[in-house]
Amino acid sequence: MKKYKLAFLFTQPPFGSAISREGLDALLAASAFCDEQEIAICFLNDGVFNLVASQQPEKLLQKDHISTFKLLELYDLNECFICQESVDFRGLNQAKWILPNAQFITRAEIFKILAQAEKVMTF
Repeated sequence: MKKYKLAFLFTQPPFGSAISREGLDALLAASAFCDEQEIAICFLNDGVFNLVASQQPEKLLQKDHISTFKLLELYDLNECFICQESVDFRGLNQAKWILPNAQFITRAEIFKILAQAEKVMTF
């Protein structure tokens, strides 16, 4: 399994707090200092909601920072992993995703990625 310098773990939903937005900001800032292949981006539990397309945050009087996740591809941050069990548990199997190249993997595989990363930042 590939070893990463940094792993970003998104476990919180996109709205209701600023945690997800702050994590995305930190991720984009870190990409300026690391090679894009050295960063793993994982979505677990409610964090999977960050990548569901066609959300309407303005109805909650929130800013739409979800669309900013599309920048990951522009920054060549392609090491994105979504927990399949989290998707299944939340009934999101038919959802459209904003990152079409993200890999759906098991919870155990996500934990292996996190265990091998030098640093893990959780949001």
